[in-house]
Amino acid sequence: MASAFPRCTSVRLPMSVAVILLLMSVTAVQSSQGDKEPVYRDCVKQCVRTNCTGARLLGFESSQPHYMALTGWTCRDDCKYQCMWTTVGLYQAEGYRVPQFHGKWPFVRILCFEEPASALASLLNGLACLLMMLRYRSTVPRQSPMYHTINAFSLVSPRKTTDRAGP
Repeated sequence: MASAFPRCTSVRLPMSVAVILLLMSVTAVQSSQGDKEPVYRDCVKQCVRTNCTGARLLGFESSQPHYMALTGWTCRDDCKYQCMWTTVGLYQAEGYRVPQFHGKWPFVRILCFEEPASALASLLNGLACLLMMLRYRSTVPRQSPMYHTINAFSLVSPRKTTDRAGP
């Protein structure tokens, strides 16, 4: 009895043809509008040159709040943050839309978090993962075949519990 659907036959491409097709489908990655802005780039260069070397760097490090240092904010990160807002101000003064920087919209930094809602969501996600791991350990017997595998995976699986989200 003949099928109503045509029979599919697979076509095998040599590996080199598949790699060439894959490479042809790759597109160039572009930076955000704010990153490309010459005002922003010049501002960051100037700020780093004047504030992130020698005595000025020591001054920055001594005046930087401890929570900022603990979360990894550097002088260069601070320059990027300050220059981002300088550039945003220029865009707004000229009547343009606020651009993205490094793939993110500008947010006001609260303590060491530039995106506090995202940081809170990440923290809650990490807490949920911890609670579920504790629940798993308390309900599943240690002799279960996958107990140790799942337990080890839960300890090393990548999860983001804080979101510094620097520029």
